Amino acid sequence: MLFNVPQFIDVEDKVAGPFTAKQLLWMFGMGAVLLVLWNILEKPAFFVSAVPIVALFMALAFYRPYNQPLIRFILFSLLFLFRPKVYVWKRIPHKIASQAGKKKTPATMEKEKKKMLNPENIEALARVLDSEGRERNEKIMEIIKRNQKSK
Repeated sequence: MLFNVPQFIDVEDKVAGPFTAKQLLWMFGMGAVLLVLWNILEKPAFFVSAVPIVALFMALAFYRPYNQPLIRFILFSLLFLFRPKVYVWKRIPHKIASQAGKKKTPATMEKEKKKMLNPENIEALARVLDSEGRERNEKIMEIIKRNQKSK
């Protein structure tokens, strides 16, 4: 059996000409607000206040930042501004958690000491990197070889 698969499911249906139902509702809302202002305000005040209202309602009807409706964009912006921002980082690596119960022997402490970079080694490594490998340091080459063997 063959079935027709619907395409363009993310496109809203056009209700009247090129306008969708949401766009028509925003424009009807704009018309209602302008009608109320026409009856309340005098003509010069009405025309001054009508321009930003028309711009706002037209943006709400047609402007889609990041391909989402402007009202949703404004809502999420307000939620971002007023919600508390708490960032929690919980790191419990398995290696550290498993080693927490073990006691360190002198041999493991010596191995850890060898693996650690001390300030002199860091300075030597920085000099090697700054010279782009022209300047060699035997200690650094030894540490690099040791790290490659352990991997």
